[in-house]
Amino acid sequence: MDKRSALAAWLAVSGLLLAGLRLSAQQVSPQHALINQYCVTCHNERAKTAGLMLDKVDIDHAGEHAEVWEKVVRKLRGGMMPPQGVPRPEQAKIDGLITWLQASLDRAQAEHPDPGRAPLHRLNRTEYANAIRDLLGLKVDVSALLPADDESNGFDNIAEVLRVSPSLLEAYLSASREVSSLAVGDPKTGPISNSFQVPPDLAQSQHIEGLPLGTRGGILIHHNFPLDADYEFNVFLLRNIVGYLTGMEFPHQIEISIDGARVFIAPVGGEEDLKLVDTNLALAGDTLDARLRTKVHVKAGPHNIAVAFLRRDSAESDEPLEPFTRDLDLQNMNGIPLIDHVQVTGPFNATGVGDTPSRRRIFVCTPASAKDEVPCAKNILSTLARRAYRRPITDGDIETLLSFYQAGRNQGSFDGGIENALRLILASPKFLFRSEADPARVAAGSVYHVSDLELASRLSFFVWSSIPDDELLKVAEQGKLQDPVVLDRQVRRMLADPKAEALVSNFAEQWLFLRNVQSVAPDEATFPNFDDNLRQSFRRETELFFESIVREDRDVMDLLTANYTFVNERLAKHYGIPNVYGRQFRRVTLANDARRGLLGQGSILSVTSVPTRTSPVIRGKWILENLMGTPPPAPPPNVPALKDQAQGGKILSVRQLLEEHRKNAPCSTCHAVMDPLGFALENFNGVGEYRTKDASGPIDASGQLADGTKIAGVVGLREALLKHPEYVVGTLTEKMLTYALGRPLEYYDMPVVRGIVQSAAGSEYRFSALITGIVKSEPFAMKKALEGESAGVTTAALRRSDKGSK
Repeated sequence: MDKRSALAAWLAVSGLLLAGLRLSAQQVSPQHALINQYCVTCHNERAKTAGLMLDKVDIDHAGEHAEVWEKVVRKLRGGMMPPQGVPRPEQAKIDGLITWLQASLDRAQAEHPDPGRAPLHRLNRTEYANAIRDLLGLKVDVSALLPADDESNGFDNIAEVLRVSPSLLEAYLSASREVSSLAVGDPKTGPISNSFQVPPDLAQSQHIEGLPLGTRGGILIHHNFPLDADYEFNVFLLRNIVGYLTGMEFPHQIEISIDGARVFIAPVGGEEDLKLVDTNLALAGDTLDARLRTKVHVKAGPHNIAVAFLRRDSAESDEPLEPFTRDLDLQNMNGIPLIDHVQVTGPFNATGVGDTPSRRRIFVCTPASAKDEVPCAKNILSTLARRAYRRPITDGDIETLLSFYQAGRNQGSFDGGIENALRLILASPKFLFRSEADPARVAAGSVYHVSDLELASRLSFFVWSSIPDDELLKVAEQGKLQDPVVLDRQVRRMLADPKAEALVSNFAEQWLFLRNVQSVAPDEATFPNFDDNLRQSFRRETELFFESIVREDRDVMDLLTANYTFVNERLAKHYGIPNVYGRQFRRVTLANDARRGLLGQGSILSVTSVPTRTSPVIRGKWILENLMGTPPPAPPPNVPALKDQAQGGKILSVRQLLEEHRKNAPCSTCHAVMDPLGFALENFNGVGEYRTKDASGPIDASGQLADGTKIAGVVGLREALLKHPEYVVGTLTEKMLTYALGRPLEYYDMPVVRGIVQSAAGSEYRFSALITGIVKSEPFAMKKALEGESAGVTTAALRRSDKGSK
């Protein structure tokens, strides 16, 4: 080919290439163009901002890179991308891109469902305690038996962190011995002392809820007595740092009652006691300790012990002479004696094992003669093992249990044999672990429905944090639980059961950080009126509030908008709500819109504060994580602390301190998102009191969302969140699905979350609709078969644990 021909050919090819490029440019999708214009500048192969390289993944085939595009959806949804200060498209275009991306990702997931794998799941402390309660009718203090569980993704039931160690196995073995002995009743049980401490900042000048009417202060103790026997009760009064007993000027009376019946009363204070305290402090302490000691015969089983002062008549007063203080050295300097702790010791002179709820639950039969013992033992142990193992019992199971029964029987009584076999049940991996073996003919990596029995176990631990009951097990054994009608009926029944309170005490308390309320300790000088009574009221208010959403099957958006709450007199005064008297909580309608929903409740506001002031940073982070589902990244190392509010003779506001803090470049990006959300709650101080000014001047509660939307105070924040209820409901669904599955959610779970939310929208976002949607979802009702090696490791681990328990 000559040069002229070659040139002509090159020009022809170039023309075709240019035409193809023009045609390609004309065919670029709107979403592709939007990403190129506003996102790729930062998120490209060269810059790799936030680890995203959007120039290397094709948005038009989003399902092929779902993990990347799910991150983009989350950032767009939270208004964090593009960030403030750079060009942003119109909100309508952002909303359109979110809708398009989600639909594309959802279609891809529907074509290739991935429910994830079901990890081996050890019962955590709460599940163990609930399982013992439902199996044996016995409430145990699990904190005294087992160590605390690690948390991950906000919950303590995440399988991957529920590890097993030799020391933990020893704790489970020890717990099985103690629980089985207490449940059956061991006549050889010797005296043990248990001490019950009154919280040091509990105000004891008023009646305590749960204690007898006509009393003040004191403590209510729930205790399980192991035998019918004598027990010694010792009441100790609070001393100051030098051991001085105060409040002796006037006579008082201390009462001990068991299940509402008075069993002891003793005088404290008055002229003689005051003289003794003033002249011989050591002798006074010994004298009063001896006077407040008694021995009482108590029947075996659970009982409520109330120890309190009798309230004096109207001519006298139990109100302290000085304002209440949480200072241990000064607290009982207020003119009234206070109870410090109560000690219960026993049993002494036991007369029998008694007729306890646990014995009635265990002994479903009683052998009339020696020949009836083995059949009766088989009946008892089969019944217990079926519930404990959450499946029908095999011949091998009962053979092993009967061998343990016989070993115990040979060393003592029929009851001793049952106790020995019960120890094995409670220490068995079949009880302590939730394992789901893949069927033999299922190929590794394939997706299939879990069995009815596995679904029953998943369902009961989700809703009840405990083992299935007889009805649920029976339905599962009949193979009916997969029927949608039957499943709906069981879910409704379980939500109506009192055991569904676990969704409050276990799920909600972790999601909303209510467990942290117990450790809230505001600065005494800044918040002198805060005490344990208020701390407990904070927690109880939110528990009752969340429970009302569950029990009344309300729209879950009422968590933000409800015009009611639950208060007692102490909390009502704190909130400025009039005409509420007494310790009893009652439902009230809120007149102040700022108090509506979770964002106006003292529990949330106090756990998101620091001891001396509010923390817009913590409050903003709480909102991002728990309501908006867009958690900020972890802070960089060595972040400088905020400066003191008092500077140069004047007091700076928290807003001014944070504005100074944001001048540090590493801090500015995240704080620009978190702080403005927290500022919207600034009308509430560190313990949730409403205010319009503080020491620095008038409160500025203005803020803004990550996308720049301005908000005015908590009402404005709430209104902004209500514009996209699907985001708030989606965040709740994510949290609840994480809790239900016992594993962190992955990118492939996000289409499932959106599907649950969309379905619930048709039922006005009722709580039951979310529960039902989760229970019927692919991750909950299905699983992916383990690869061969992983399956082998799991099976081997269970076998080793089973041998160890024996």
